[in-house]
Amino acid sequence: MKRLAKPAVGAMALAILLGACSSAPKNTPKPATPPLEAPVSKALETPTPASPTAPVEATPAPEPVPTPALAPAEPAPTPAPPPVEPAPPLPAPTGPAKNQSFGEWLKTFELRAADAGITDRTIRSALSNAKFIPRIVELDRAQPEFTRPPWAYLDGAVSQLRIDQGRTQIRKFQRTFDAAEQRYGVPSSVIAAIWGMESNFGKNFGSFRAVDALATLAYDGRRYDWASRELLIALKIIDRGDIPATQMLGSWAGAMGHTQFLPSAYQRFAVDADGDGKRDIWGSIPDVINSTANFLAQSGWKTGELWGAEVRLPANFDFARAEVKFSQPASTWAAEGVRSLDGGPLPSLDDASIITPAGVRGPAILVGNNFRTLLKYNNSNNYALAVALIAQQIEGGSGLVSTWPRDLESLSRSEIKSMQEALNAKGFATGTPDGVAGPATRIGLREFQKSVGMPADGYPTKDVLAKLLEKAS
Repeated sequence: MKRLAKPAVGAMALAILLGACSSAPKNTPKPATPPLEAPVSKALETPTPASPTAPVEATPAPEPVPTPALAPAEPAPTPAPPPVEPAPPLPAPTGPAKNQSFGEWLKTFELRAADAGITDRTIRSALSNAKFIPRIVELDRAQPEFTRPPWAYLDGAVSQLRIDQGRTQIRKFQRTFDAAEQRYGVPSSVIAAIWGMESNFGKNFGSFRAVDALATLAYDGRRYDWASRELLIALKIIDRGDIPATQMLGSWAGAMGHTQFLPSAYQRFAVDADGDGKRDIWGSIPDVINSTANFLAQSGWKTGELWGAEVRLPANFDFARAEVKFSQPASTWAAEGVRSLDGGPLPSLDDASIITPAGVRGPAILVGNNFRTLLKYNNSNNYALAVALIAQQIEGGSGLVSTWPRDLESLSRSEIKSMQEALNAKGFATGTPDGVAGPATRIGLREFQKSVGMPADGYPTKDVLAKLLEKAS
């Protein structure tokens, strides 16, 4: 197997997919992928057997003694069941469906599907049978109060078990991975890393029917435009014959199969690698591997280029430039004093950015084009970094060397919202307070930090919040 070039000590490297091995026979249903092992998060429970009863030696029955007849006893009253607390009502639908029941909205959407060219057969079999699932609305609107710091996310995502399983999968499907890598230029390690991140190598890609999930989200209306577009595409996929609606399974948000493609991604990037005429990202491992590689290849993956490397920043580094959107050649960063951890040359990247996921006290990472390509798969720095690190270690490289500031307490969403409100009140614009520390919040926070002589890294901490509220009072 073609390997990624390894970075210098402390650096990190990456890439992904195709294949034709283990093709399913023609006109034969593809077998479900057998699980590799029990999911990590679930311990096996062994039921305690009932205690055996010792045999009792039989004794002669006593002579019956006549007794007077008794009136039948009255049955004991059945205790009343405990009261069931009703579930809180879901928010009323918004958007086009705000004055409609789900059934009424579905009839309206059936007309839209017919106008889009969906056949009556598919409308009857898939759309007419769609179900509203309240749990999906709850999940979509749920915002956990406490956010996880980057090290907690990466501790769980970049596990030794996931790295080992990635190597096992590459060995198991070696010919398929090799063919995909040769065709698309994406390293097998990257495909395996995404596969592990998205579904734990097929053990958990969700049990919601995609049609139900997307119809529920479209009817609810919070994301009507997006969900209704994805639903129409899902119906076209069913219409084409790639997968029946009953087998189009995935997450509550509509992402499907082993590597969690939304219908729009499936439409653009899914590949029939085993030649059976169907693009099956649920049951065909060749299709899964090649489709994922095709996604990254068409999204801009550069073959042979390192995804990035951990670096050391100069003392006067301006953290306002520590954003993926700010890029310049790695040689320019080097001229400004950015160094690899071992003092060697930085990776040759034309459009390199620096990210500092935990601010001034955490690791600093130089990232390039291939890191940005991973962001097109999932637009989260933490996600892209996790895939990069898993892939790098599948290939025998190391993880991050610098330590995380684990003593820092994470802010809750309500605390971040208070921070945003205080920043806005003092003229450091962060946009509408929402409890999510995005780019606008980091920019406003950096400006405040500069104004009070703190390191302007834009990382929200308890100390920064205290200082901000102190100044606001």
